Amino acid sequence: MANTDYAQMLKDMMGNFPVDTSSVENLAKSQAALAEKMSSVAIEAAQKSTDLSARWMQDTLSKLSGMTVAKAEPADYAKSVTDFMTQSAESAAEHMAAFADIAKRVQTETLELLMAAGKDMTEDMTAAARKAGTEMTKVAQNATTAASKVTSTSTNV
Repeated sequence: MANTDYAQMLKDMMGNFPVDTSSVENLAKSQAALAEKMSSVAIEAAQKSTDLSARWMQDTLSKLSGMTVAKAEPADYAKSVTDFMTQSAESAAEHMAAFADIAKRVQTETLELLMAAGKDMTEDMTAAARKAGTEMTKVAQNATTAASKVTSTSTNV
């Protein structure tokens, strides 16, 4: 029987398998970019919400100061409380609508970012699959060639 070095043959075959780390690097970069964009959306929404809350509080305090002024008639106190409550209810409706707009904007921007990321990942995966298919075809051809050489060597001995 021929003296076939199977260890060397296996080593040669494994050396033909490509190891491409660029796809992992690209994935890390795209994930970092997506995280940066998502963070930007969240921070902007938090800033807008904080500003809106501060304005709402300032409105409430300015209306409250009108209610605390001394009145000549007891009925004026009831009227000032009623006016304050009416203004507060109107203000609450306006500010809640503004909060809803902020939330809607965040939802829209997040969906757009995720859709774009999904499209990019699909394109990257398709390109990687094509590249891997091409490389695996080359490896299979090299393995077939190497196997036929081993077979012809062992039959000739």
